[in-house]
Amino acid sequence: MTDDHVIRREDLLSLETYARRRDQLRAEVMAHKKRRSVHLGEHLTLLFEDQRTILYQVQEMLRIERIFEDQGIQGELDAYNPLIPDGGNWKATMLLEYPDADERRRMLGRLKGVELRVWVQVGDGARVYAIADEDLERENDEKTSAVHFLRFELPSDARAALRRGAALGMGVDHPEYAASLAVAAEVRDSLAGDLA
Repeated sequence: MTDDHVIRREDLLSLETYARRRDQLRAEVMAHKKRRSVHLGEHLTLLFEDQRTILYQVQEMLRIERIFEDQGIQGELDAYNPLIPDGGNWKATMLLEYPDADERRRMLGRLKGVELRVWVQVGDGARVYAIADEDLERENDEKTSAVHFLRFELPSDARAALRRGAALGMGVDHPEYAASLAVAAEVRDSLAGDLA
């Protein structure tokens, strides 16, 4: 795979090869994702994407949709490549997880704007708040979505501090949902590896 933050056609396995290797690849990616997941409180999870997680998602979409023509493959690459961090930022899928349907409906109504209140903090530096849903609006007058796509643009001094092992904190400070934590070293190190 290339190192320039995009997935190309030649990085993909054929549908047949992927089908044969799928169980093994899935297990590897799930282990990788564990080192890139942060749970903020009981109901909000950030899944930090990278080339490996996005490649897996593209392969899964090609398999599910049985896409094998060049135009369809390029369409998937065009849709998913923007979700890969570019060396100066992190990109995350944010999930609001409420197993009970009634509670989920109620809370999604109360959590409008939560995606803009998620932050990361390197050492004792300033909080960097998420830029959310650049592809399309995921909130309406009644509720927010259970899934959002976030980007955290990290200043160069914060990136350098992380590479030197600085502490990483994350949180959310919405009036209806507040949580924060110190990110585990294993997760911090995985995320620091995304930064140029």
